[in-house]
Formats: sequence, structure tokens, C-alpha cells
Amino acid sequence: MSKVYLICGKICSGKTTYSKKICAENTAILLSVDEIMLSLFDQCCGEKLHQEYERRIKDYLFTKSLEIIEKGFDVVLDWGFWTKEERNASKEFYKSHNVDCEIHYIEIDDEKWEYQLNKRNQEILENKTKAYYLQHNRALEFASRFEKPYDNEVDIFFGDKQ
Repeated sequence: MSKVYLICGKICSGKTTYSKKICAENTAILLSVDEIMLSLFDQCCGEKLHQEYERRIKDYLFTKSLEIIEKGFDVVLDWGFWTKEERNASKEFYKSHNVDCEIHYIEIDDEKWEYQLNKRNQEILENKTKAYYLQHNRALEFASRFEKPYDNEVDIFFGDKQ
């Protein structure tokens, strides 16, 4: 039976790298909000529009994930699941469709997070990757919005907690 992996972690924690690893090791398809947003809007469409488009894309990807699962593939959702409410709603969505789902939480310490943020920003400037460039203060603001999951919410821990 196919399943869904919900990849949880704050911005620049390594979610996409981890997601690609899961896909390589399983018969899994990666669905990424950032990938779609960056393809359509490049770096910025304004915060209010960004939030609305992000919501619409997530709704679309939930529906698309069910189609993929029906075809026998696992699905990896790489979009952070920053809040307990979002994690719970996602688990309930899949439960209501009789789909197994796991939350994989990527934990990262502050020093490694700073390194990864700076590395990603440099790679963006050098056109080596397509991702969101984040000024340090903006990244800190996003990180402060992240609600670290409780141990009982998480199926698999990856990173600094291991």
C-alpha cells in the first residue's frame, strides 16, 4: 500500500535534500510547493499573494497526491508543515482517504542552520540552485513561526535529534 511522507522542518533545515533521498530509496514522487511557486513567480509575488497561492497549491497537491497514490506510488510532501494545526489537518486528510502517512521531522541546530542558510543564499547568487533567497532577519522571522512538533507527533526523526 502506498503512503505519504510529510516532511516537517523549519526553513533551510534540509527538507528538500532529505525528500529527494526518500524518493531515491522508494517508489516515491516528490511534491513541492516551493518548486511550483518559484517556477511561476520567481522570488516574490508579495506576502499576501504568496500566502494565497501557497494555500491553493497545497490544496491542488493534496488532490494530486491521491491520484499518485491510486497509481501505486508513495508521495513525499516537501513543504515544512510548520504548525501543529497543519500537521494534524494533513494527517486527518489522509486518514479520511485510508492512506498511511508518516511525519518525518528534520531537526537542525542553530549553527548548522546558519551555515545552510548562508550556503543556500550563496548558491542562489551563483545561479547554482533555484530556491528562495532569504535575508538573515527574514529567515529568523520564518524560523520563529515554526512550531516544533512534539515527539508523539513524529514518526521519524532525522538530523540533530538522532
